[in-house]
Amino acid sequence: MRPCFQIEIVTPKKFVLNGLWFGSKKPKRVIVWVHGLGSSMFSKLGIVDQLVDKETAVVMFNNRGHDKIASVRRTNGTYVKAGAVHEVFTDCVDDIQGAINFAKKQGAKSIYLAGHSTGCQKAVYWASKKGRGVKGVVILGPMSDYYAELVAQGKKAIKKGADQARAYAKKGKGGVMLPESVWRWPWIADAQRFLSLYSGNSAEEIFTYWDTSRSPRTLQSVRMPILVMLAEKEEFSDIPARQIAAWFEKHLRKGRAVVVPRVGHSFKGAEKAVAAHIKRFIQG
Repeated sequence: MRPCFQIEIVTPKKFVLNGLWFGSKKPKRVIVWVHGLGSSMFSKLGIVDQLVDKETAVVMFNNRGHDKIASVRRTNGTYVKAGAVHEVFTDCVDDIQGAINFAKKQGAKSIYLAGHSTGCQKAVYWASKKGRGVKGVVILGPMSDYYAELVAQGKKAIKKGADQARAYAKKGKGGVMLPESVWRWPWIADAQRFLSLYSGNSAEEIFTYWDTSRSPRTLQSVRMPILVMLAEKEEFSDIPARQIAAWFEKHLRKGRAVVVPRVGHSFKGAEKAVAAHIKRFIQG
């Protein structure tokens, strides 16, 4: 059991995000953690518990993609639809910047960004657009959501969903949810979210290891060091983890990729090993 502080983050665009601060109020370094699709600030606390020490604090916060369906409040008291179903991927830049700004105000000399699952896309996308004020990025389980569903559902199912999503978007109904007859629970999504996740060519489709003929320009544009951590028994890909690691190392400007043995996408059971890799990265 580790104590923490409840925090409230206000983003540059004046959205209010809830969060938790683990560690000293005046640390030497801060890790800003970005959770995955439909997850929350309560995920990966086992890893956080191993990371926090006298010099290191961790910020966990609910980005706009928390849980399946949610809402996010503006400082003026109005609300917008959010959650994995309704979030707009590019809003992650505002969310992450808000958390980084909060960490800066605490006086930390070094700030790092970490993401898990779809939080990896968000962390790398932020780094490609902003990139200032952070010394490095850690991504755990950076799987392509498109390729994961391609493997699980097949091209026919994805095309059916994409056709319906594009029909809604064409009519200005990007916020309308796809019917369950088109796309199944629990990975329901509105039209714009579906196209972002599963079209294969959106701003969110950053990790294109599934098509080696494509150039991952967003990833290649990131100048800061990136530590990529892949699960040996990753269940959201049929491509071996070491092959994916080699793809990342080919395209990273700075950094490296490691495969964590004997674990799946959640990295459960390897919290100490994951934290050890991260500590070497941020202290190196």
